[in-house]
Amino acid sequence: MSESSQSEPVGVILAVDPDRFAEVIEAARRAGLTVTSEQSVLGTLSGTIAEDRIPALKAVAGVNSVDRDRIIRLPPPDSPLQ
Repeated sequence: MSESSQSEPVGVILAVDPDRFAEVIEAARRAGLTVTSEQSVLGTLSGTIAEDRIPALKAVAGVNSVDRDRIIRLPPPDSPLQ
């Protein structure tokens, strides 16, 4: 079997320069990001991107950080671990 030329998409959260928010979003889209949520007041956005495109996303001017989206599961309130 041959491997796909693109890696699977992963969820990411970006911290960006809030003064350049619109231009950073456009540059991130050109780098391959599919934007799912924008928080301009906070200077953050989230989306999905092929894992092998993350380095290009980190290189976008105005992107301060790129973190993988993670799911954290807590036990139910009545669990003995609470």
